[in-house]
Amino acid sequence: MTQQDQLARVAIRRADQPGDLGWVVMAHGEAYHRQFGWDTGFDALVAGIVADYAADRDATREAAWIAEVDGRRAGCIFCVAGDDPDVAKLRILLVTADARGLGVGTRLVEQCLDFARDAGYRRITLWTNDVLTSARKIYQAFGFVLTSQEPHHSFGHDLVGQNWDLDLNVARLDHPMMVPTSSTTSRAQPQLNVTPAPPCP
Repeated sequence: MTQQDQLARVAIRRADQPGDLGWVVMAHGEAYHRQFGWDTGFDALVAGIVADYAADRDATREAAWIAEVDGRRAGCIFCVAGDDPDVAKLRILLVTADARGLGVGTRLVEQCLDFARDAGYRRITLWTNDVLTSARKIYQAFGFVLTSQEPHHSFGHDLVGQNWDLDLNVARLDHPMMVPTSSTTSRAQPQLNVTPAPPCP
């Protein structure tokens, strides 16, 4: 399958259809349990993030997207406001197992970052765990920098939580599945080979 064929299978849309938010919670719980053995504490974390978004969203500053492959939900990402008005948060990136290898994770992250810039944010942060190595490669390709990490016991496992930060004014993308746009062409750098993203909090 050519790169163009792969791109044609994938569509990114707003998470505004009935069932979208419920799917986000269910898909995260199932994917993380299947891949990492995480318990329902992770479902509760994702459900809280989604509930806060649904109840008190500022439409000019916060958004969520669903990725579809061949018309079926296959991924998601959220951009929400941080405590500082200049800082956004990238939350709950997910790509389902059957959709990996199509550049879905990269396109979701790109969509989130473009929205954050257009909304006027200067920085964007994310929290993840060190076991999510493939997703981390996507973040690094976009220019995210690790700022801190700390061991914790959550979801039935010993993990290392990581905080990553991106200056939205000095962003880059080194990913071969990148779809050129007017906002990204000028900041693209030499490409890296990046593996598909697993689910990420």
